[in-house]
Amino acid sequence: MTDFTTWDILRNLLLATRWTILLSLVAFLGGGLLGLALLFLRIGRLSWPRQAVRGYVEVFQGTPLLMQLFLAFFGLGLFGFDVPAWLAAGLTLILWSAAFLTEIWRGCVDAVVRGQWEASASLGMGYVQQMRYVILPQAMRIAIPPTVGFSVQVVKGTALTSIIGFVELSKAGTVVTNATFQPFTVYGIVALIYFCLCWPLSKSSQVLERKLNVAHRDH
Repeated sequence: MTDFTTWDILRNLLLATRWTILLSLVAFLGGGLLGLALLFLRIGRLSWPRQAVRGYVEVFQGTPLLMQLFLAFFGLGLFGFDVPAWLAAGLTLILWSAAFLTEIWRGCVDAVVRGQWEASASLGMGYVQQMRYVILPQAMRIAIPPTVGFSVQVVKGTALTSIIGFVELSKAGTVVTNATFQPFTVYGIVALIYFCLCWPLSKSSQVLERKLNVAHRDH
C-alpha cells in the first residue's frame, strides 16, 4: 500500500478545492442574476408574477438542498435525461441561491423608508424612475452585508453535492480517507480549508455591516 504523507493529502485536497471555489462562483453569480430578475417580478405591481415568485421562494427555502439535488440528478433521469453530476449541482445551487437572494434583496427594498417613495413621487417620478434613481441605490447599500454573508452559505452548501457524485472538497476528503485510512488528518485539513474559504467572507460581511451602519447614522 502506498504511504501518503501529509503533503500528499493536502495537495489532493487543494486540487479538489478548485472545484468547490468554481461551483461556489457559478452558484453565487448565476443565482444573483436570476435572483435580480425575480426581485423585479417580486416587487412589481402585477399580482400573478409576485405570487409566482413567492411560491418559488417558499419551495426552495422550505425544502432541504439535499432533496433538491436528488431531484435534479435522479428525478430528471426518470424522464430519460442524462444529467451529469456537475450540471445537476450547478443548476440546483443556482436555483437555490436565487431563491434566498431574491428574498434578501426584497427585504432590503422594503427597508427603504416609506418617505423616500413619497418624496420621489412628489417630484413627478414614475415607478421605474423611483426604483432606478431612489429606491434601488439605497437598497443596494443595505444589501451588501447580507449578500456577502450569504456567500458563506453557498460555499458550505457545495459540500452537499458530493452526495450525487460531484468531486469537490468534501467528496475528495472521503476519497482520500478511503485511500489513506487517516480520517482525522484528512477531515481536519478539509475543515481548515473550508474555514480559510468562509472566514474571510464572514468577516467581510461583519466589517461592511459596521461601516455601512456608521455611514447611515452619520447621515
